[in-house]
Parts: sequence; C-alpha cells; structure tokens
Amino acid sequence: MRVWGVAALAALLGACSSGVVPASRPATGAPPPSRPSTSIPVRQPVAATPLAPAPAPAAPATATTAAMAGLTAGPRVDDLPITMAAAARALGAFKISCATLMRRTDATGLTRGEDWRPACDAARTMQDRDAATFFARYFETVQIADGKAFATGYYEPEIAGSRTRRPGYEVPVYGRPADLIDVDLGTFSDALKGKSIRGRVDGTRFVPYHDRTAIEQGALANRGLEIAWAADPVELFFLQIQGSGRLRQPDGSVMRIGYASQNGRDYTGIGKLMLDRGLLERGQASMQGIMAYLRANPEQGRAIMRENKSYVFFRELTGPGPLGALGVPVTGLASVAADPKFVPLGAPVFLSMDRQDANGLWVAQDTGGAIKGANRFDTFWGAGDDARAIAGGMSARGTAWLLLPKGTLARLTGN
Repeated sequence: MRVWGVAALAALLGACSSGVVPASRPATGAPPPSRPSTSIPVRQPVAATPLAPAPAPAAPATATTAAMAGLTAGPRVDDLPITMAAAARALGAFKISCATLMRRTDATGLTRGEDWRPACDAARTMQDRDAATFFARYFETVQIADGKAFATGYYEPEIAGSRTRRPGYEVPVYGRPADLIDVDLGTFSDALKGKSIRGRVDGTRFVPYHDRTAIEQGALANRGLEIAWAADPVELFFLQIQGSGRLRQPDGSVMRIGYASQNGRDYTGIGKLMLDRGLLERGQASMQGIMAYLRANPEQGRAIMRENKSYVFFRELTGPGPLGALGVPVTGLASVAADPKFVPLGAPVFLSMDRQDANGLWVAQDTGGAIKGANRFDTFWGAGDDARAIAGGMSARGTAWLLLPKGTLARLTGN
C-alpha cells in the first residue's frame, strides 16, 4: 500500500522515484551519489480530448460505496480505443490479481467473488495478442455516478541509502515500533464499525503516537528500529509519501523497502499548503517544484515538511514488488490506485483523460491515503527517470468506466 499519490503532490502531491539522491557528503571510499532529483523536469503532457460520460448526477454526499453512488451503463468495451500494448499490460496485471479478486469481499457492493471466475479462468491461458478480444468478451463497462475522473501519478523512487550509518548517510529509516498499537473501534461500538485509530500507551492512557517532528528530533532513537539510513531527508520524505522504494547502497546494490505502518497522525499535503502561502506559483506545484523549494530553503523547508505530522515506517522487501494493497506486485503503465469502496481491487478501469499518457486500460491494484471517492485514480509509472518525470506532474481530468463481469449491471439494477 502507498500512502499518498504523487500528484496528490499538487494537492500535496506524492510519488516515487528512481533518481538516486545526493548524500550531503560522500561515504568513505565511495563516490558521492548522483543528484538527478532537481534536474529531471516534469514531463510536459500531450493534450487529448476525453470521451464524454453518460449524463448522470454526481455521487451524493452520503454515498460511501459505488453501489450507493449510482450506476450507468457505459460504452461497449470493443468501442473503446484500447491499444494492443495497453490491453496486454492490463491482461498481465489482471492475471496476477485473480486469486485475490475471487476470494476477497468487494467493499463496493458491486461484485461477488464468483462473478470473476469465468474471466479469471479464461485469463490463465489467454495470450497477449488476444488481450483486447478477452476484455471485450468477458466485460461490460459501468459508469459510477457522473463518471468525471481525476487522475494523478506515482512511481517507485530510488534514493541513496545504506544499511549502516556512515558519513553522508545519517537520516534514519525506521521500521515499525513495537509500541505502535492499532485499535479497531468497531470492536467497542457498532456505531464505530469500519473505523480505527493508531497510538501508544502512556501509563494508563492511550495517546496519539509521536508525530513527525518528535520522531525527527529523536523520539525513536537508540531503540534499534533503524532498518537503514538515507542520504537526503527531502528524498526520504517523498519516499514516505509513495510508501515504497529502493535504497541504492554505496556499493551499488539495492535494498527494497515497503510500507510497514504509519503513525496514525493526519496527513497534510504540503504542496497545497505552499501554494496557499504563495511560496509556489501554480506552475511550480509539481513534485520537482516542491523539492526545488525545499532544497533552496532548508530551514523553512524542514518546518514545512514537519507540518505533515504523518510518518511512515518501512520493512525490507525481498520478493517481487513493489506490492500494492491487493497484495500483488504493481505494474508500471498498468496499475492504478483507487478507493476500494468505489472500485473493486483487481478490476480493470478504462480512463479517457485530457492528457494522452493517462489514457487507456488500467487495473486497480492499490490504494492511497489521498485517493478517495468515486472516479479518483492514481496511475503507477514504475521506476526510473521517465517514471519520475511523468508521475511528478501527472494531473489529468476526464471520464472513467469500470470493467465488470458481463451481467453485473443487470443483476444490480434488475434490468
């Protein structure tokens, strides 16, 4: 699971990167890490004209699931402009989602596990060249509420880091503390079902966990929680927003880390905060623009980052990844994060947006703290400089349709 999306950057934006970040000074015997983060520009979008949604009202403020938001039939799948490459990538992502998709409870109220079995059974032997035909044969499109979509982007960052503390690598990367406690409030009251909090025990009181400022000032120091050390606090801050990433060691090897938990404090998007204060112009509100300001104004930048009290803890990842909230690896240019109350995790989604690179067929395999509500998506771009450049400035609007097993809409509406 990620915490927030990159383009939530613009809201505070979020994302992942693959440019190795600079150390403040090189480790002994090792060359200094490269510094691409401020030199990789935002990828300028190619404009596109999105397909129009069917006329329908916006989701009611009281709607907490897709079933409550209102459903409308969308266009036939084979009428959508799905490229062979996009269909093949989506087929691969759908295949690895199927095992979980068929056994998990769908919080949207739209599907049951067995609904997906025909498509999942067929997908196992389907070849990439037949991917577009596969989606047209087994799926129908459904518009949630007014279908008006907003998409941002995220990626897997790579920053300079070390398993051990050494000169130039002195920013701790913490694992989950043992005294961080998750409380399911629904076990105390039916009125609180679905709600949870995190905190710690202080004597006989349950109190909020340490916030970002307290942790950065040493609240967790000398407890053996450091799983690694980063070179740059700004890059680590953005890696926390992404929720997973890579640490490039001084010897060139890579340590992959992923989300283990979060301190339970509210998230504050510093991009919006900086815009509201006039610290950034509208055209600067990308991940790259925010980073440039934080680096140019280190003291003020540190204070701004600390206004986001949320703090993410990590664990080392040794298998394939990065893993999304569905528990399977996410795929660049194929996976999106979505709100699982409005999009079944594992379901395909077609986006028709006002920028060309966001258009196409995706599979919902992840969630994000800023990705809430109907038709809100965060597109995953993989790792590397291109991924960072695209995700760092991704902000697209248009139309979204869910691809659900044929017959779903008729079952739900009785038509």
